[in-house]
Amino acid sequence: MNYQLFQSIHNLSGHSTILDDVMIFFTNYALVLYALCLLGIWFLGSNKSKRNALYALGTGIVALVVNIIISKIYYEPRPFVTHHDVHTLIKHAADASFPSDHATGSFAIAFAILVRNRKIGVPMIILAVITGFSRVWVGVHYPFDVVASIIVAAIVTFIILKLERFLNPILDAIIKFYNSLFGRKSKGNYKKSI
Repeated sequence: MNYQLFQSIHNLSGHSTILDDVMIFFTNYALVLYALCLLGIWFLGSNKSKRNALYALGTGIVALVVNIIISKIYYEPRPFVTHHDVHTLIKHAADASFPSDHATGSFAIAFAILVRNRKIGVPMIILAVITGFSRVWVGVHYPFDVVASIIVAAIVTFIILKLERFLNPILDAIIKFYNSLFGRKSKGNYKKSI
């Protein structure tokens, strides 16, 4: 079933150069786009926005660590390794396919922002969906790899959300240190966010 779903999506590739280029762009640069978004939130936002950016970054890192652990316990070859008739649109190492690191990072950051700021979070979720879809389109992941990524990202986001009252003082200290280091006055208190 996983391979059939993979084929139904991956077989869409190779028919339109424009669509292929769009999917290659998202599959290669989605995490760069997320990094730019987080930098924008950090530099243009209030202290609460800075805290949100730190939560998103931390959630992404923790989710990727969970991915590493999962790939050590359960190894699944990539589609192009198992099925030699798969033609990928990008070059990729023949490492573990399950779960997708790109999709996990994208969804973890998007979920972390969504639960704290819906206005910014919704576009990030859309970007994460496109990223996950693009990983299958270009031939480097199965659909279930992306589904697993969504589950990992959701669980990590939930756990970190439950730990907020313990983590807030640490993040607030980091933000206070940053503001004092660069002599920047707060653009707003913790009740306001971009």
